[in-house]
Amino acid sequence: MTPPVAPPGWSRWLVPPAALSVHLSIGQAYAWSVFKPPLEEALQLSGTQSALPFQLAIVMLGLSAAFGGTLVERNGPRWAMTVALCCFSAGFLLSALGAWSEQYWLIVLGYGGVGGVGLGIGYISPVSTLLKWFPDRPGTATGIAIMGFGGGALIASPWSAQMLGSYGSGPGGIAAAFLTHGLVYAVFMALGVLLVRVPAPDRTEGAGASVAPAATSGPQVSARQALRTPQFWCLWIVLCMNVTAGIGILEKAAPMIRDFFADTSTPVSAAASAGFVALLSAANMVGRIGWSATSDLVGRKNIYRVYLGVGALMYLAIAQLGDSSKPLFVLCALVILSFYGGGFATVPAYLKDLFGTYQVGAIHGRLLTAWSTAGILGPLIVNWVADSQESAGKSGPGLYGLSLTIMIALLLVGFVANELVRPVHERHHLRKEPDVQQRQSV
Repeated sequence: MTPPVAPPGWSRWLVPPAALSVHLSIGQAYAWSVFKPPLEEALQLSGTQSALPFQLAIVMLGLSAAFGGTLVERNGPRWAMTVALCCFSAGFLLSALGAWSEQYWLIVLGYGGVGGVGLGIGYISPVSTLLKWFPDRPGTATGIAIMGFGGGALIASPWSAQMLGSYGSGPGGIAAAFLTHGLVYAVFMALGVLLVRVPAPDRTEGAGASVAPAATSGPQVSARQALRTPQFWCLWIVLCMNVTAGIGILEKAAPMIRDFFADTSTPVSAAASAGFVALLSAANMVGRIGWSATSDLVGRKNIYRVYLGVGALMYLAIAQLGDSSKPLFVLCALVILSFYGGGFATVPAYLKDLFGTYQVGAIHGRLLTAWSTAGILGPLIVNWVADSQESAGKSGPGLYGLSLTIMIALLLVGFVANELVRPVHERHHLRKEPDVQQRQSV
C-alpha cells in the first residue's frame, strides 16, 4: 500500500484527527478493568487470571511495535492503520466467541494476542508522520494524537458498563459486548485510514508554519545505532518504571477504589467505580496533551523529573492517607494517571530531540518493549500482592500497601535513569545523507 502523499495546500491539522480515530479506539484497552468483575464471576476466575488478556495485550503491543516499527516506516501510516483495524477488530470477535463458548483461552488469545498486535501497530502508526508534519511542535503534535489512547477508556468505560447492564453480565452478555466493540471500532478506525496523509518529499517544514525548522535538522541516528547508545536504555528504564507504576493502578482501578472504602460509611458502588475509571481515563488523556505541550516549553528532561518525582509523592500519599479521604485518593490517582499519560506522549519528542526524526518511528517501536515489560510487571505486582494479602486474611487498603511501596521505589529508579540522559555522542550520528540512508535496511 503506497503511502498517500498530501496534495499542495492540504492542511497538516487533518493528521491529528486521523490519528485520534485510531488511538481513541485502541485506547479501549484502558477500560479492561470494567470487564474484570463480570468475567471473574461468570468464568470463576481470580483477579490475576482476569488480568491475563490485558497483560498479554500490552506485551504484544510492545513486541509488535518493536518488530513492526520498520514496516510502519517503510509502508506508511495508512498500511499500519489498516493492519491495526483488522487485528484489533478481529481480537474482539475472537473474544466474543470465547465468552459465548466459555473458553477463556480464546479471550486471552483474541483480546491479548491478536488484539494486542493491533494495539502495537496502531499506536506507532501516526508517530513519525506527526513528527514530520510538526517539527516545530513535536510534543504538542504527538500529545494531541496519543491523548486519544489515554482517553479511549473515557468513552469505552461507561459504554462497556452500559452494554453489560443491557446485555447482562453472564457469558452471553459479555460476548455481545465484545462483538459490538469489534464492529463499531472497525468503522471508526476506517475513518483514520481514509484521512491520513504524509508530507511530500520536498516539504521539509510544517504546512502553514513558515518558521518551522527542517524536519531533518539536528542529530540523526538510525534505529540500529540508537540501540547502541546509553541514552536509549536510560529512556527504556524511565518508560518502563513510569508505566509499571501507572498501569498497575489503572488495570486494578475499579476493584481498588471499592476495596479502599469497603469498610467505611460510604462504600463505592460498581457504577461509581466505573465512573472512577472514566475519570482516570480523562486525566490520562488531558495529561498527554497538557504535559507534552508543556515539555515543548520546559524541556523533556525537566518534565520527566515531575512525572517521576511528584508521582512517587502521590503514591506515598495514597499509601499513608488514601483510605482517610475519598477526594484525596481520587485526586492523587488523577495526578498519577496524568503523569502516566504525559510520559507516553512526551517520549516520542524526547526521542526526536536525542535521535532526530530519521527512523524515529522504528526507534519508538523498539522503546515500547519497555511497555511490554511494564504490562507484565504492573498488573502482576498489584494483583499478586492483593491476592496473597487476601489469602493472609487482610482486606481493604491492606491489600495494596506493599504494592504501593514497590511502585514508589520503581519511580525513584526511573528518576535516577532520567538524570543520566545526556546528548547522543556524534559518533552515533549518520555519516550519510538521510535520503541515501533511507534506502538501507534498519
